[in-house]
Amino acid sequence: MRRRVVSAAVLAVAAGLLSPALAPPATGHAASVIRVDDLNANRSAMFIDSPAMGRTIQVQVLHPAGGGSRSSFYLLDGLDPGATQSTWTNATDAEPFFRDKNVNVVLPMGGQASYYTDWIADDPRFGRYKWETFLTEELPPLIDDYFSGNGVNAIGGLSMGGNAAFTLAVRHPDLYRAVAGYSACPDTTIAQGATMFSIANRGGNPFNMWGGPTSPAWAEHNPALMADRLRGKTIYLSTGTGLPGPHELEIKPQLPENIFFGGPIEFGVNACVDTFAQRLRDLNIPARVDYSPVGTHSWSYWQDGLHDSWPTIAGAIGA
Repeated sequence: MRRRVVSAAVLAVAAGLLSPALAPPATGHAASVIRVDDLNANRSAMFIDSPAMGRTIQVQVLHPAGGGSRSSFYLLDGLDPGATQSTWTNATDAEPFFRDKNVNVVLPMGGQASYYTDWIADDPRFGRYKWETFLTEELPPLIDDYFSGNGVNAIGGLSMGGNAAFTLAVRHPDLYRAVAGYSACPDTTIAQGATMFSIANRGGNPFNMWGGPTSPAWAEHNPALMADRLRGKTIYLSTGTGLPGPHELEIKPQLPENIFFGGPIEFGVNACVDTFAQRLRDLNIPARVDYSPVGTHSWSYWQDGLHDSWPTIAGAIGA
């Protein structure tokens, strides 16, 4: 999320652009692998013909160099995914970090401002978004077939991807044993305004996702309302407070953005995480929530979170 407040004017314009819901075309075939490119011994690019999306989707996979069965960790990107690789491999040390670990790390490509969900209507800016169908139905059997997956999965992500990870986990509770969110707000009621603004800010029509603000689809995708479906899963959340921390002492081009935008955004995320954590406590659902007294909405802290969370996630999926 890049803003915490939504403009009423933006939403009013978006309402006028709302297009009718379109069903995916009847393709008559299942998702299939077009090709797999080995980028190196531990990283491959899989190109998938997705009937749900109506196009080819690239997924990059970090995997062990050798054979043998292993579990899979689906790791989702933020609002602006990388063009040629996941921002997880571009902005963090995810690739070397997982090199010696017996797990498939599944990195979907694309999906700007998609929230990795099935949109109710095709969007003039983004086209057909059916990410939930792709991630939960089409992709897992292909990962298991091509990368020796054993059917044991976890899902996680940062910001938008973390929100989506929790949404997918409550809507498909049998698919994932663990879920992780790094600076994520798993409550579509609290995050509704910021979610709509983030889509409109990137040229999309937010009403094409789940409809207008009063549409029941928002509740149907709200992890806070379906939190009981997380019972028995390993849950990880991390958040800073928005205050500058050690990574703001580093000289880097993103520093002003991290402080002036990332600080306020993380402040809002922190409040949302606290509310969601209380919801889990009310339901007697255990969760590991890492609160940092500092930290902005930025990649250096998400890399820290990935490292800190891995022993918890790995223990849940036997990696």
